Amino acid sequence: METQLHFTTQGLVIKEMNVGENDRLITLFTKEYGILKAYVAGAKSIKSKRSAACSLLTYSSFTVTRKGENYRITEAETISSFFSMGMDVEILSLCQYFCELSSVFVGSMIPNEEFLRLILNSMHFLTKEKKFPPLIKAITEFRIAVISGYSPNLVACDSCGKFEDDIFFFNMENGSLICKDCTENIEGKTVLDRTTLSALRHIAFSEFKKLYSFEIPEKSAISLSKITQKYLNLQTDYKFKTLDFLNSITTY
Repeated sequence: METQLHFTTQGLVIKEMNVGENDRLITLFTKEYGILKAYVAGAKSIKSKRSAACSLLTYSSFTVTRKGENYRITEAETISSFFSMGMDVEILSLCQYFCELSSVFVGSMIPNEEFLRLILNSMHFLTKEKKFPPLIKAITEFRIAVISGYSPNLVACDSCGKFEDDIFFFNMENGSLICKDCTENIEGKTVLDRTTLSALRHIAFSEFKKLYSFEIPEKSAISLSKITQKYLNLQTDYKFKTLDFLNSITTY
């Protein structure tokens, strides 16, 4: 997408890096331009009016100027911040994982409004609504898989077409669902009970406004989170550094 020399956009700061003594290079996930890197002059100064709005995990309105291939933030105003002092390290790490997911799946200068909406809502339910972290993680991971073209076939058994059963087996490598009557070899397949399969179907097929409108027991949410994490990793074959750290500090 060709950008103007001077434009305004809204975006989430998903990465920041200090440059010199006072400047900062930030990576934004924007509504219109996808992933965008821009310099913020004097951002580290306590006198800077742009500092807070250009901080990690902050959703802001930005005025941007372009010169050649370089972008600079000239004005910034905070819309919502998902970071707070004394923030739980697990919540912070999960938010940073969401940021890494954004940087991996969304292209530079390629708009993806649905993806941005997902990340912003997940951070809201995680930090403001205090929803159970493994559930929000699972919702985010699996919906990202669907948005990014890795949607599995969860409608019915791949062999006989059966829709409901107490137990199904999920082949994560090809995204197929097999009922217990059609499964000859369960090696490498993941067991899905009714609760877990129902949750996966909801995440994959529901309207966005209803995406977060379900609850499952915490034990089921933890199991669901492990399944969505494994599925995303298998489909993308990508090693997420923030996920490694997140897993090292969680007790689930």
